[in-house]
Amino acid sequence: MATLARLQARSKSIAQQYYYRNSVVDVFRTKENDAAVKIQSWFRGCQVRAYIRYLHRVATIIQKQWRGYLGRQQYQAIVKLAYYTMKMNLYNAMAVRIQRRWRGYKIRKYCFNYYYLKEYLKAVSETNDAIREALEEFAEMKEREEKKADLEREEKERDYQARKMHYLLSTKQIPGIYNSPFRKDPDPWELRLQKAKPLTHRRPEVKREHSVCLSDWLACTSARSFPRSGILPPIDRKRCQGPFRDISEVLEQRYKPLEPTLRVAEPIDGLTEARAQLQKQEWARNVNDNMFLPFSSYHKNKKYVPTMHLSSKYGPDAYGTQHFRDENPKRWICNKDFQTVLPSFDLFSKYGKMYSKAGQIV
Repeated sequence: MATLARLQARSKSIAQQYYYRNSVVDVFRTKENDAAVKIQSWFRGCQVRAYIRYLHRVATIIQKQWRGYLGRQQYQAIVKLAYYTMKMNLYNAMAVRIQRRWRGYKIRKYCFNYYYLKEYLKAVSETNDAIREALEEFAEMKEREEKKADLEREEKERDYQARKMHYLLSTKQIPGIYNSPFRKDPDPWELRLQKAKPLTHRRPEVKREHSVCLSDWLACTSARSFPRSGILPPIDRKRCQGPFRDISEVLEQRYKPLEPTLRVAEPIDGLTEARAQLQKQEWARNVNDNMFLPFSSYHKNKKYVPTMHLSSKYGPDAYGTQHFRDENPKRWICNKDFQTVLPSFDLFSKYGKMYSKAGQIV
């Protein structure tokens, strides 16, 4: 009872102490709560970050494995493609080699026959030699004729000069200028003057007065407007005594017509014209004796052999007729000129580097 009485007496103080202590504890409780929240947030942040690092590490491993798988698949595809390309290149090279051998054999066997081409070139060389010899003979003949004509022209000129200077001929009383008494032998012109005849002056032509008559008018109105003179009868000459030939035979031999050589008489393109004419005749006389048997095997075993001129895929060669050098810029390797291997001549190496006496570039 006493204790209860003491407690009742101290109830007010106890209540004050209770409220005081509670107020003090509330201040520390808020501070501790904030500290606990801060500790929990840090711990949870560390835990979440560790988990995220774990997830990143696991994701990296998964990506690495997946990317390695994709890389290996792509590498296998590249290896397969390279292996296929190598095989195709090898097959193409083998096919090209086989085609090259076969085409070379076909060209040598059927298109460009070596022995036929050899015979053809041999015939061409023989024909060229014969033509060259004929041209050389013709050139020599022309040169001889020109020399002979020049000599005849000079001889005629000398004869004409001698006839003009015939008055300089020596006489018994007065020696001429070409027959000097101080020379042992007379000048050749002296002998030429002795053989030459003096040059006579031409008589002036007398113009006839124009007269109009009926015969002239009839002659002018005829088919030939100019009057013609009648042919004079031949002169009866007596044959010279002695072993002489007839005058007509001599004149015929002297003034016989020119007989040109075969090279001069024939045109230069006679071979081309003859080939064209022969081709026209073949086209005109195109007769086929073989019977047309479309439903039989008569023509199957017969092999057609085309000519070298028509079987070539490049067509006829126009070398020598249209051009002498075929220029195809599409087949050129580069646009640069060929590099000269041999050194140039000394005369041309100094061109543009020397000066003349006048100071100009040579």
